[in-house]
Formats: sequence, structure tokens, C-alpha cells
Amino acid sequence: MIVFHGGTDIIEKPDIRPTLSSRDFGTGFYCTDIQEQAEKWAIRQSRIRKKTAVLNKYEFDSEKALQTLKFKMFNDYGIEWLELIINCRKDMQFKHGFDIVYGKIANDDVGETVQAVVNGLMPHDFALQKLAFMPANNQYCFCSGKSLEFLTFKESVNLE
Repeated sequence: MIVFHGGTDIIEKPDIRPTLSSRDFGTGFYCTDIQEQAEKWAIRQSRIRKKTAVLNKYEFDSEKALQTLKFKMFNDYGIEWLELIINCRKDMQFKHGFDIVYGKIANDDVGETVQAVVNGLMPHDFALQKLAFMPANNQYCFCSGKSLEFLTFKESVNLE
């Protein structure tokens, strides 16, 4: 399977770096199998950082990863998905124990709903009902060094 990472750097050897902000599935290397989503993210990052947008492309051996690693898949919004995001966003040190997490991305509209739950302004069940009507993209979070072994760099493309 091909996955993409959008940003402003060519990343031939992905690694996991702690960040200064919380992420949906915690600390990790994030990719998607939706090229357009990765391109939009790269362009957004290029405007913020005033650097060239770069799309990195990888081969992901998902079948082997599923057999070998602790791989958590969320195919839809649900209470377990929401709880994981809440835990990761509330505590940047939170460890969930998965090597790879796949699920819906908390984009701007989804992110606002999730943040309302995090802030105690919206109950979980109401948030999930609201999320059911929102379009979503997806993301893979490679959370361990072991998980990165299943990614093979293919190429990088400058988008601008």
C-alpha cells in the first residue's frame, strides 16, 4: 500500500520526534493513503514555515505490520476512537501501547467537536452523533520505531 506524508522536508528515514503540541493518536510519524490530503497538509505547512511544500511517498507493508505489530484500526468514529484522542490531546505523555494507530483524522470541524468534549463542553454521545454527519479523512500514526520498519521510502516531490 502507498502512504503519503506531507510537510516541508524530504524524509527518507522517518523517525518519531516529540512535538510541542498534542496529536490525535499521540507522538508518532503521521501518514495517509489519501494523496490529496497529504498535499493539502504540505501546502498548509509550507505557508506557516515559509518553506517549499514536499510530498513524501512510502510503500507500507500493512499486511506484515498487521501480523507483527500492535495495530489498532478505527474504521469509524466511535467512543473508543474519541477516548483515545481525548487522552492523547489532554496528556502529551499519554502512552496507549500501540505500534500503529489508523483512524479518522480530527480535521478543523471534527477537531472543534473533539476539543469541545476535551473541554467538558459537550457530552461524548452528542459529539459522536454530530461527527456521524461530518466527512473525514484518515491517518496512520506510526508510534514506535518498530513500526517505521514497515515503511520504505519511494520518492519526494516538491509541490510548489
